Amino acid sequence: MLAESVATIEPAFEISNYKISDEDLPAFTDLEFEHINELHLDHPGANDLEYRKRRDYIASCAKKFRETGEITDVEYNSREQRVWRYVAEELEELQQKYASPFYLRAKKDLGITTERIPQLSEMNRRLKELTGFRLAPIEGLVETRGFLSWLSYRTMLCTQYIRHHSQPAYTPEPDIVHEAIGHIPMFTNPNFADYSQFIGHGARIATDKQLEELGRLYWFTIEFGLVEHEGDIKAYGAGLLSSFGELEHAFSDKVERRKFDLEEVINHEFTYSDMQKVLYVIPSYAELKEITRKYIESF
Repeated sequence: MLAESVATIEPAFEISNYKISDEDLPAFTDLEFEHINELHLDHPGANDLEYRKRRDYIASCAKKFRETGEITDVEYNSREQRVWRYVAEELEELQQKYASPFYLRAKKDLGITTERIPQLSEMNRRLKELTGFRLAPIEGLVETRGFLSWLSYRTMLCTQYIRHHSQPAYTPEPDIVHEAIGHIPMFTNPNFADYSQFIGHGARIATDKQLEELGRLYWFTIEFGLVEHEGDIKAYGAGLLSSFGELEHAFSDKVERRKFDLEEVINHEFTYSDMQKVLYVIPSYAELKEITRKYIESF
C-alpha cells in the first residue's frame, strides 16, 4: 500500500468514459510485487522443487508480457490439466445450483470448459469484443493500489500458473483456476465491467483510508458477492465461484446473508484466511454500479 504522504493522480479520463484504447494504457513496468520470489511454508508446493521451477517458468512468461505487451500462451502439462479437470468438474455441479445464471452463460460464451485450461489470449480476445475489458498476465501478487488501479483501464491482472496437485481444492494465492473460473466470465457483463472500472478509478485517487474501504468493497462484491435473481439468491463473486468449500459454505446456515449496504460494507473488516460469516446480496449489477459511481465521485 502507498504511504499517505505520496500524492495520488487524477484519472486521465472522465469516470463515465468506458472506452479505453490501447494508447490509454500506461506501462506495466512500475508494479510493486508482494513476495514475488518466494512461496511461504504453508504453500502446498513450497518444498516441491519441480513445482517451484515450473511455477517460475510460467511466471517468466507473464513477465515477458510486461516487456512486449503480448500474451504468451502456456503449454500446460498433463498433471496441470488433471488438476484443472478435477477442480472444474467438482465446481460445475455446485455452480449449476448456486451460480448466477449470467455467469453460467458467460462461461460458455468464453469457451471455458472442464476439459482443459483456457489460454488468457483466447479469453482476452473475446472480452475485448464484448465489453472492452482486457487481461494482462502477471507473475505474482501485486500491492493493493497497483492491482486495483489497473481496473481503471478496464484491465484485470491475472496469474497463469496453477495450484499444487497435492491439494487441488486449496490455493493460498490466485491461480488460473481462480482467474478463469472465478473472475473472467463476469467481465462479459457490461454493468459489472463498468463497476470494476469504477473501483479502479477510485484506487487511483484514494487516500489510504479510502483504499482500505475500496478493498473491503472489492472483497464483498467482486470476490464474495451474492446477487438477487428472480426471488432467489445466486453467487457471482470469484472467491465463491472458484472454491467448492466457499460456495457450499455461502449457502449454508453458517452464513448471514445481508442486503447490500455500501456504508456497512466499506467498514466491514474481514480476514483473508477465514470462511466468511457474513455475505452481502446486491439487487442487481446495474444498481451496484450506480451506487459505486456516486461513492467514487465523492472522493
